Amino acid sequence: MSSETIGFVGLGGMGSGLVRNLVAKSDYPVTVYDLDDAKMAAAVENGAERGRSIVDIAASSSIFAICVTTAEVVQALSLGKGGILSAMPKGSVFLDHTTVSPEHVDVMSRACEEQGVFYAEAPMTRTPMHAQRGEVNVLFGGEEALLERLRPVFDAYAENIFHVGPVGHATRLKLIHNYIAFANVATWCEGFALAAHEGLDMSKVIGIISAAGGKSGMMDLYGEATLKRDFTPHMSLSNAQKDVRYYAEWIEQAGLPGFMAQTVHQTYALASIMGHGDEGCSAVIKAYEALSGVEAHLDEK
Repeated sequence: MSSETIGFVGLGGMGSGLVRNLVAKSDYPVTVYDLDDAKMAAAVENGAERGRSIVDIAASSSIFAICVTTAEVVQALSLGKGGILSAMPKGSVFLDHTTVSPEHVDVMSRACEEQGVFYAEAPMTRTPMHAQRGEVNVLFGGEEALLERLRPVFDAYAENIFHVGPVGHATRLKLIHNYIAFANVATWCEGFALAAHEGLDMSKVIGIISAAGGKSGMMDLYGEATLKRDFTPHMSLSNAQKDVRYYAEWIEQAGLPGFMAQTVHQTYALASIMGHGDEGCSAVIKAYEALSGVEAHLDEK
């Protein structure tokens, strides 16, 4: 049995898959917590232990992993009197799988150092389906020695582990990746809406684009589903908006122009204000459709 004990908070689309594979493929004892009792019950059924509280898990774990929605949630749970960090043993690891901001990484790194805890920056790419299969990509920023300590954990649920560079670099690269991906979705959703407005055959639209330079990974994942009106939230629109917001704030702080970033962020913000935040990211098309009075869909054969 490994000497490491794992605590895991956040059993959403990604976290539930990570825990499932941790329990199945490693010899680590894994204790979990989530506000959703049904998700807790599912994890326990798969072999995890039910935690009494987040702080209790933090106090009893040598590696405490968190995979929640935003940097703001991580900090609210972690910092200050009675927070996660105050309960963690010295020498333990705070493993942050949340997609956060560069500023957040700086804040958490300093706070962890003050507590004698190692901060591990490890955002992921790919989808909840990949998490369930144990095929996520982990982007790690930090010292090689810490990565080697965590590698057996990552091996349970990652197909690829990328050592991006020093702490802070993994989050920066993840935000660049997600911005490009979600900007791509917004772009082809705009094009689809225009094509529908002009009466084009949508099967030809997606077929020809996918056979040429407009082809993309995000279109491969979500393009046809979008035109079939399937907005299952594998990657929710609200999370897309959050990631693009972090990117837009970061590029502004870096002193670089971010015209496209602001436009993409406001496009997702509009769709979210219209009530589509809990749908899949390609539901951004509904903002374009509402303004143009059309619905882009594949005709039934």
